[in-house]
Amino acid sequence: MKYPIIAYGDPVLRKKATAIEPDEYPHIKELVNDMFETMYNARGVGLAAPQIGLSMRLFVVDATPFDDEEPELANFKKAFINAQIIDETGEEWGFNEGCLSIPDVREDVYRKPTIKISYYDENWKHHEDTISGMAARIIQHEYDHIEGKLFTDKLSPLRKRLIEKRLGDISKGAVKVDYRMKFPNAKKGR
Repeated sequence: MKYPIIAYGDPVLRKKATAIEPDEYPHIKELVNDMFETMYNARGVGLAAPQIGLSMRLFVVDATPFDDEEPELANFKKAFINAQIIDETGEEWGFNEGCLSIPDVREDVYRKPTIKISYYDENWKHHEDTISGMAARIIQHEYDHIEGKLFTDKLSPLRKRLIEKRLGDISKGAVKVDYRMKFPNAKKGR
């Protein structure tokens, strides 16, 4: 099932997501599959549960589109449940990021290149991994979502002012996208 993606301006994107327990969400594998389907439909490489309106600590990542630059990403497709970033190391590097909840806005964001992360997969198996490069960046971006943060929060005050109108337009639904979205401030009857 493909979910509509929640647009910038919805309060769910600003709320710190809650941890989930195995017995509390018995259909987690189905949800993970639906999230991958939703993400692929929108041509994304990551999607967090708050982006489909669920305030839970869950996100999915598929970094394989970057395997031409980083061959080790050829099969990097994972679900992260109750993730905790333990450490971020290295010298920050910039990359032009975008977000499915903020269509048509891309900005340079600086992040540390290596992370250590603790999480559960969709089978409730615990992992503690050290991840570097593009996969680490995608994970950091999605992790921010479950912490109630957006990539635009990392921009300078000047850059934020320059995109303020575009962000307002997105929340009103005044943006063209080729995937389903829910806009928090859209006029009814559009």
